Amino acid sequence: MVIVVLVLLGLVLGSFTGALIWRTHSKQYSIWHGRSVCEHCGHELAAKDLVPLVSWLALRGKCRYCGKPISIQNLLVEIITAALFVVSYLAWQAPIAAAGMSNTLSHVLGVGMFGVWLLCLVLFVALTVYDIRWFLLPDSLVVPLIALAGLQTILALVRTHTWSSLYNPLLAVVIIFGLFWTLHYVSKGNWIGGGDVTLSIALGLLVATPAKAFVTLFAASLLGLAWSLPSLYSKRLKLSSHVPFGPFLLAAATIAVLWGQQLVDWYMRLVRVS
Repeated sequence: MVIVVLVLLGLVLGSFTGALIWRTHSKQYSIWHGRSVCEHCGHELAAKDLVPLVSWLALRGKCRYCGKPISIQNLLVEIITAALFVVSYLAWQAPIAAAGMSNTLSHVLGVGMFGVWLLCLVLFVALTVYDIRWFLLPDSLVVPLIALAGLQTILALVRTHTWSSLYNPLLAVVIIFGLFWTLHYVSKGNWIGGGDVTLSIALGLLVATPAKAFVTLFAASLLGLAWSLPSLYSKRLKLSSHVPFGPFLLAAATIAVLWGQQLVDWYMRLVRVS
């Protein structure tokens, strides 16, 4: 039952994410005001045109009013958001109880932390699509993510009553932000963009430990290489081509949040065996 609810919630928020991406880029409409419109003909969309997944399939991917194709991006964003919600629920590692607190309060805080993470995923998806399409991580999306990450840190601190819940995320920020700021400064923005530097603040707070910060950096580099090398070999990319790093960084941070501790534990066991 929880999974069904998460799928429906993911589809609804995925639809919101699609609108958020388009309105952030167009700068013509506020995400909080006004009805959604067709990006081709500008016709105001009715409620029946905005049912997540169902409307796109029923209309066969075309606008009801002008007949022009609706970008499949909207459908993919809805499906990916729902899938991330379910995967997060299955992989979520936060314990239900915390020492020195009532189980009820701990449970409420744990649910709150998971809810904040789901909101972070909405912005993860929006930023990923935005960076892929327009090679930009806009502050209007990154700053709210930093605020959510800060809230996550506060909830963890209240839940655990240990100062490590505060200084570990701050150390993680120092590691990721410090590296990216240095690369940005030395290269004058040629190696890594300013948006990635700002984004690193949120990601450091979310991964929450120095070890998972290194997992994030390693995984992002690995994912970037796995995508770039075949493209270079096939000549779809040149050495001078600009490749958005944000999507790899966001994917790596998701891996670190959901499975980072298992990866760290596996590596430590491997080192001890060796």
